[in-house]
Amino acid sequence: MMRWRLVVPVVVVLALIVLLGYGLTRRPDVLPSAFIGKPAPAFDLPTLASDRERISVADLKGRVTLVNVWASWCVACRAEHELITAVSRRTGVPVVGLNYKDSKEAALRWLGRYGNPFAVVAFDPSGATGIDWGVSAVPETFVVDAEGIIRYKVVGPITREEMNDTLIPKLQQLKANAS
Repeated sequence: MMRWRLVVPVVVVLALIVLLGYGLTRRPDVLPSAFIGKPAPAFDLPTLASDRERISVADLKGRVTLVNVWASWCVACRAEHELITAVSRRTGVPVVGLNYKDSKEAALRWLGRYGNPFAVVAFDPSGATGIDWGVSAVPETFVVDAEGIIRYKVVGPITREEMNDTLIPKLQQLKANAS
């Protein structure tokens, strides 16, 4: 009887150590996405520039596109802003912005202050389109191939390492395959 009182806590502690060790090997910034390999979710939104101009999922087809979900109130979006600009400049891939749960005035002011790397910005003040895309928090970035299929997703701000090691090679490969 005394033996079980000693063995059970030791086994429990060892199991917790193994689980903790496993957890430390996981990358919390890499979240599996149910959208990888599937068509980009449908949307039809006004652009940030004009309520009369619209952008839809059909506009993503025919070329590789980077879709960046951002907001003026997002501190991490500011941190990745120069990298989004660099990715577009280095690859020639257009970046479509999805302005998420923001006001038009604040978003335009933010772009005026920090620069506009986007070919076009879809305006999603309710966040409904972002939710359809599986956005859990901003920023998030999606790589969409020429057929409109999501091929890669970055949750959180893009880092310089991820930009150079993963994102740019992926975009260049998809562009080459689309040619």
